[in-house]
Amino acid sequence: MSSLHVVAMGGGHGLAVTLTALRRISCDITAVVTVADNGGSSGRLREEFNSLPPGDLRMALAALCGDDSWGRGWAEIMQYRFTSSGEMSGHAIGNLLLTALWDRDGDPVRGLDRVGELLKVVGRVLPMAIEPLDIEGTFATSYGRTIVRGQVEVATAKGRVESLRLIPAEPRATPQALEAIMKADWLTFGPGSWFSSVMPHFLLREQAETIRTSPAKKIFVLNLAEGFTGNEFAGYSPEEHLELVLAHAPELRIDYAIVDPAALRPGNDLRRLVEKCGGELVIRELGEVPGSFHHDPRKLALVFQDIFSGTLLR
Repeated sequence: MSSLHVVAMGGGHGLAVTLTALRRISCDITAVVTVADNGGSSGRLREEFNSLPPGDLRMALAALCGDDSWGRGWAEIMQYRFTSSGEMSGHAIGNLLLTALWDRDGDPVRGLDRVGELLKVVGRVLPMAIEPLDIEGTFATSYGRTIVRGQVEVATAKGRVESLRLIPAEPRATPQALEAIMKADWLTFGPGSWFSSVMPHFLLREQAETIRTSPAKKIFVLNLAEGFTGNEFAGYSPEEHLELVLAHAPELRIDYAIVDPAALRPGNDLRRLVEKCGGELVIRELGEVPGSFHHDPRKLALVFQDIFSGTLLR
């Protein structure tokens, strides 16, 4: 297993898939996770305790759990959700544990590290910012222009995105995350709901500048297909997703962009766009099954391995 230091950025199930793939290759992984979730158990706990939303952080911890009965067992417990007709229904045990530690100690990073020790995680899980954030998007639709606020609302919004921003406008990035980004050998972004899980990393100005100046090589894992993925609107083509990133980080260098052939449009400009940023487009079948919206971690791990080892076939 490689000792390369990899920092994976994103949120939700997409980041969890990337982490599951990376742990097959490296034992030095840092997950930097978005903190704007406002739905479900995370949203309820965030509102009640004014804390970071724990759900995406919990999923990242579970994806990096120790590969033994102890680590896997505790990861399973962390993911367990209560089912009842009362107020506890829908809460995940891991969400409650993280919120309890944050409420008691007032230190989000310390709480995550303590749970990481319990799960014997491969690496570390860090929040993107040390305060909860909101995402606000302006979308152009056939009915005019609409402003949508909240991760859930932005992730499911239809229309042409005109702008995205974080609230508060200048949140403080997590210092440990910035340090990890600067020391990394590789940075990965995606897949996932592009507006609510990937773009926040480039909307946080302090972190975006650190990403740009980091000597690490940068990999984008692009979504499999357009349309709905679960309850979220994936929206747009891979090249439009990259163009949105570059609109907020115009000087960003991209070393590799990984895409499934099913996501490519006839006559697409994705390869030209990636090469313009100094990178290489890697086309591989990555879906769990043909037509799937979900990446197969084993297939993704093979591509990462080829890239990291320099054995990528062209």
